[in-house]
Amino acid sequence: MLQKYFLAIVPPEPILSEIWNIKRRIFESYQTKGALRSPAHITLHMPFLFDEQKEDKLFNCLKDFKFSKTLNVVLSSYGCFEPRVVFIDVAENSDLIELQKKLVTHVKMNLGLLNQANNLRGFHPHVTVAFRDLKKATFKKVWEE
Repeated sequence: MLQKYFLAIVPPEPILSEIWNIKRRIFESYQTKGALRSPAHITLHMPFLFDEQKEDKLFNCLKDFKFSKTLNVVLSSYGCFEPRVVFIDVAENSDLIELQKKLVTHVKMNLGLLNQANNLRGFHPHVTVAFRDLKKATFKKVWEE
């Protein structure tokens, strides 16, 4: 059976909880729950379908992936993709960009996975706090806040 997966960096505590609280406040004020469906993360590879019975192959591929640099990721201001997405921006980081490129290449070469985001809009690291079910009129209110 095919399941949906994505590859991402999840921030450590207490940042993870702080972002969860931001998402929760947006949910409570604007009834948008889409961002509550996953932990705060920086997506490195967009969602893809993969055979659940071959999940071990996916995990082994990821275990084999090597990236020797230490990442220091800085979350900066807020940003948006109008008219539905509000996010916490990630400060420019060449090591993070290199990690993403190497990981995407690794899973493409070893599993045949394609990362559609590279073809459509490139890699723009961020942590989403509201999206999908954020209505256009509500977007403006959230963005102002």
